[in-house]
Amino acid sequence: MPEVNTPLGGLLDGPPRVVTAGVELFETTLAAQGVEVVPVDWRPPVDGLAEEVARIVADPRTEEANRTALERITAAEPRWVGITTAREAVGIETGQFLHAGPPITWERASGPLRGALIGAMLYEGMAETPEEAERLGASGTLELAPCHSQAAVGPMAGVVSPSMPMFAVENGAFGNTAYCTLNEGLGKVLRYGAYAPEVIERLRWMQEVLGPAMDAAVRQVDSLDLRAMIVQAIQMGDELHNRNRAASALFVREVVPPLLEAGIDPSDLADVVRFINGNEHFFLNLGMPAAKSSLDPARDLPGCSVIVAMARNGTDFGIQVSGTGDRWFTAPASVPDGLYLGDYGYDDANPDIGDSTIMETGGIGGFVMAAAPAIVRFVGGQAADALDATREMYGITLGEHPHFQIPILEFRGSPVGIDVTRVVRTGTVPAVNTGIAGKVAGTGQVGAGLVTPPMEVFTQAVRALAASAESGR
Repeated sequence: MPEVNTPLGGLLDGPPRVVTAGVELFETTLAAQGVEVVPVDWRPPVDGLAEEVARIVADPRTEEANRTALERITAAEPRWVGITTAREAVGIETGQFLHAGPPITWERASGPLRGALIGAMLYEGMAETPEEAERLGASGTLELAPCHSQAAVGPMAGVVSPSMPMFAVENGAFGNTAYCTLNEGLGKVLRYGAYAPEVIERLRWMQEVLGPAMDAAVRQVDSLDLRAMIVQAIQMGDELHNRNRAASALFVREVVPPLLEAGIDPSDLADVVRFINGNEHFFLNLGMPAAKSSLDPARDLPGCSVIVAMARNGTDFGIQVSGTGDRWFTAPASVPDGLYLGDYGYDDANPDIGDSTIMETGGIGGFVMAAAPAIVRFVGGQAADALDATREMYGITLGEHPHFQIPILEFRGSPVGIDVTRVVRTGTVPAVNTGIAGKVAGTGQVGAGLVTPPMEVFTQAVRALAASAESGR
């Protein structure tokens, strides 16, 4: 009898090897009988979006667009090149303000955002008292826009007013520039919604002394390589979002010599060095525009499913995806789960706020918590949780960053290039660690912790991206 070739030929020539997906009882029963089992972590896409995900994956533009996006993000060369004012950098004038997160109005603004806007109005001389500033805000005359719409980012409330000094960070690989205000330190600060007289006094000192000193220093050396600092800081235990201790120390080491050479008044010089050396989060406001400048070249690629921004305004959590342009996908922001300062507790906390999730979007922050196990003491949890968080992020990203390497994972590159379809396919949302602002305007920081982004923003983006795949736009 002639041999028959079938797809099942040879299947029973040896011991069975079974692939299981989703049915744990089946897997454990077979394993108990000595059968070799290959478990696959598969589940149906959330919200019944299998058809939409398939449409995106089948889009002939998607694979090449995603490859291009990943190449651009990982090839970025962010460098600090100078200090500018918001008026010069992004063209805002009196009465115009940038803020963190997706677009929002005064009426919907959270306590911290309103507090920061009140402080910014006092700082700009638009009002003499907080009450007068609040009436001005409620009048509807302020013009508000997201920082992201002007190539900028802002931590927490992220409020930027015309006179504020800003770091200018240029991506040497692509020539684009991103901006961020200078870090005020911790406690009662504008970015957490505080506007007491000492907050305004500090902002004016930053404008008159700190900003010019920083500009004079960077002009002595032309520019500073931020990617090299980030690489080294990760090796030293930072994750660059809530822990910037090593990065800030490296920055001090690099900036003090040119500060000494810049001919700054000795009294001002001492104040500047004391301020930046005593502020372990000073580098955050350089790391954020470094990440922003790295991600912006990956924008506006037709068919691309890579997330290029995640941000929160204290009311909404929003994302932007390369293939859907400047459109925001939003859902209510949740309150972080973490550790609280002093007598503060969960009831004092505002929902998540800030553009600092640009760090996770760029493959650092919560995505490299495995490199910074000490961070769990600040945000809650165990060291193993940091390892698990990083490992899980490889399942929703397109690749590994060739420069941001994690020692404890045998120097594996950080997970980078968040693919919105993979988020929906796996049901896994990006890991984010964050500071916690008090919900009452003027309170300031009340804690730090971890936050879970709403799945709804990712499902909205998948539907929109699938629609663009169907229309070919």
